[in-house]
Amino acid sequence: NLSCAKLIGADLSRTNLSGVDLRGADLSDANLSYAILTDADLTGAILIAANLTHANLSGVNLSGAILSGANLNNANLNEAIMNHAMLTDTDLTGANLNEAALNGANLNNANLTRANLTRVNLRHANMLYANLHGADLTGADLRGADLRGATLNGANLRDADLGSANLSDANLRGADLGSANLRDA
Repeated sequence: NLSCAKLIGADLSRTNLSGVDLRGADLSDANLSYAILTDADLTGAILIAANLTHANLSGVNLSGAILSGANLNNANLNEAIMNHAMLTDTDLTGANLNEAALNGANLNNANLTRANLTRVNLRHANMLYANLHGADLTGADLRGADLRGATLNGANLRDADLGSANLSDANLRGADLGSANLRDA
């Protein structure tokens, strides 16, 4: 149990923290590259500017966590729970967010280039100016999402639900919208 621990700037690279309770822990500027955090509880944790490149966060709970400016390049967030998480200016290039829950999350200015967002829940997410170039959003739930100014060129939105999403000034050049729901978008 490391809940509320102060691990600011800690080097935890390649550490196995599977199933660890890190609720409310402060991991700002920590190095967690290649760390294994499967099924860990990071509810409300602070990971500002943390390095999580290639980290395995499969099934992790990051609800309400603050990851602003974090580097999650090529991280595995398969089935992660990230509802209402703060991910502004976060780098998620090539990350796997397959079936992750990001309901109400803030992804303003996030970089999701080539990310796997298959069947992800981004309902009511704030994604202003997010970069989703070449991202796979097949079957994603984007109902009510704010995608103003987002870059979605070359993105796969096949079977995605964009009902009531705000796509003002979004770049959809070359995006695949086959069978996507755009009702009231």
